Order: sequence, then C-alpha cells, then structure tokens
Amino acid sequence: MTAMLTRPVADVVVAAQNVLARRIGRAIRLVDPVGLGGSGGSVVLRVRVVANEDVGLPRTLVVKAMNRIGRVEPGVESSDSAFLREMACYQFANTLPRPRRPGADMICCDPVQRLMILSDLGNGPRLSRLLSDPSRVSNALSAVAQALGRMHAGTVGRENDFAALLRRAEVAHQTDAMRSRAASAVDELPDALGEFLGIDVASDIVDEVRNSVSLFRGGRFAAFSPSGMCPDNMVMGSDGVRFVDYEWGGFRDAMLDLAYPLTMFPGCLCALDVSERQSEMMIDAWRAEVVDVWPQVRDDRLMRRRLLEAQLLWVWISTAWFLPDAENERVAAVYDHGLYQSRKAVLPQRWRLVAATAERAGRRDLAQFGEAVADALVTG
Repeated sequence: MTAMLTRPVADVVVAAQNVLARRIGRAIRLVDPVGLGGSGGSVVLRVRVVANEDVGLPRTLVVKAMNRIGRVEPGVESSDSAFLREMACYQFANTLPRPRRPGADMICCDPVQRLMILSDLGNGPRLSRLLSDPSRVSNALSAVAQALGRMHAGTVGRENDFAALLRRAEVAHQTDAMRSRAASAVDELPDALGEFLGIDVASDIVDEVRNSVSLFRGGRFAAFSPSGMCPDNMVMGSDGVRFVDYEWGGFRDAMLDLAYPLTMFPGCLCALDVSERQSEMMIDAWRAEVVDVWPQVRDDRLMRRRLLEAQLLWVWISTAWFLPDAENERVAAVYDHGLYQSRKAVLPQRWRLVAATAERAGRRDLAQFGEAVADALVTG
C-alpha cells in the first residue's frame, strides 16, 4: 500500500506565506484556513489574505499542497511527477485568454515544497450537488459540455507549447499517464469478464477497443483535457463550469472528454440516468463551441461513430477497474455526494448506455454485446 503522511494545516499555511513573500517581495499573512477536500494525496485550503497595504492579491486564495509520501508501491506514479504535471497544466492554462481558461489561475508555486497558490473560484456549487437535483441535471450537463467545448476550442494546436512546459518541469511521465492505465485495462477486462461473468469476448471487439486507446495520444481532435472530471472536481460559477484538478491533465482526443459525462463519469461510481435527449443537448452545446475549429463535427454520423468509440473505451476501463476490485469501490465511496451507488448498480447502466449509442450508430453487434454484459452484471 502507498502510505500518505498528511501535512498539518499550520505547516501548509506557513509554507504558502513564505512562497508568496518571495513572489511579492514582502511578508504576507494567510489566516482562517478552511479545508476544501482534496484527494488522499493533497491538502487543499481556502485562506484569507491579510496585508497592511495593497499587494495586488485577491482577498482569498486557494492553497494546494501535495502530501509527503512514506512508501510507494512499484509502478505507481510518484507524487512529485503528479505535482509537476499539474503545475505545468496550470502554467499552460495561464497562457490562454481569460475566457478560455478552464479553471483557476495559478498565482505562484514552489516545486520543492510541492505547493501551489491559486485564485479562488468561490463558493459555487460542485457539479455533484447539481446532478443530485433532478430539476437541474439537464442544465448542469449542458454547462459541462459548453465548458469542455470552450476549453477544447481554445487549446487546439497548442500541444507543443504544453509539451515544452512538461520538459521544462522535468516531468518523469511526459506521456499521458492515463494512457498506460487504459491500455492495461483493455488487456485485463476480457479475462475478468470470463472469470466473474462467464462472458467470452470476441477478438474483434478486443482489437477495436485496443485500437481506441490511441485516443489518449490526441490525433484528429487533439485538445487539452483536465482528465480528472469527477463531479466533485467541477464548480458552477457565474461564468459557467470550472475544473479544479489537473493532476492527470494533458492533450488527448476531445471526444474522450465529451464521452466522459455521457457515460456517467466512469472514473468513479456515479449513478446518473442520462437520457437520449440530455445526451443530444450536451453534444449540441459542445459542438456549438468547437465547430469553427473542427467543422467536421457537423457530421452527425461521424459524431456518433467517434463518441461510440470513446464511450466504449471509458466503460471498458471503468469495468476493468471496478468489477474485480472491491478496494477501488471503497475508495470511490468516499465521495460525499448522493450520486454514489455500488458497482453492481452502476456498471450495468453504463453498458446499457453504450448499447444505446451503438444502436443509434448502426452497430448492432456492439449493442448486443453491451446488453449481454449489462444482463450478466445484473444476474452475476
């Protein structure tokens, strides 16, 4: 197991004061720290700025500090690499025009302390809260799609700029860390489906999913993605949805981002009944933002085909993570919102969504496979 040694709040605040003092050139006091959650690997605080004169800082800031690692399993990406990747993502986002920035601004950072100081996105509701209210689901999902499209359109063609920031930060894993996890999941799931559900997967379907892992390399619709899009990592503000976690950020095919909420946020165990009408609303909201840079998305047949590829890949990965692994289910259960359900409830829903998308795309073979997996998950 990986042992996380949590950094005391007081130590994080003192470290942030020192980082700001070096940046501003005078002493800065940060008071009234309030915890904003964070993953098991980080401490995230909102703090109030106290200064005797104008120092050009907002009244409140957010401090994100990586925890100290006591022991790391072989093959697990180090927290240093994750921090440096996130730092590079914020540096890249800071270069975008302000309306295109997908989240907070980075005020300053300290790679040695593994600490970032960010602008405060405020007290807007997390997407998880909005999606827990049936009357707000459609508008919330459309807002997510619009925000994704705005981010994608603003970052097309900037992959070399991002790669340069990764090189400058000396990120050990300059390739997309998510891609290697996806490739492993593709190889693992056929055996898991056989062992747990008694399902034999046709080799042509395995080959199709394996080829779709290339979406994590970018390609035709390459754009920046925050990747860690759990509903708890998105905030609704006056200017739309903002993203708050870039630890997995990078350039990849934008269809992966659009397919992510369409398949109920497959990195966690969120149960969300996305109707066909809501799916179409999301696609239209995203398409309106990107059509000027990717005019080919006007083609409905292309959209259905590419989204099916991305959705199948995400549901495949999600099933590989959660079907055989009770530990992953326990980790997913820590999210404090009403969307969480057991894997036995969530995974069949995701496969039925894939089956419906496949039916609309004219892929009866994949539709039948998706329904068969869903049925086996319910009865198995």
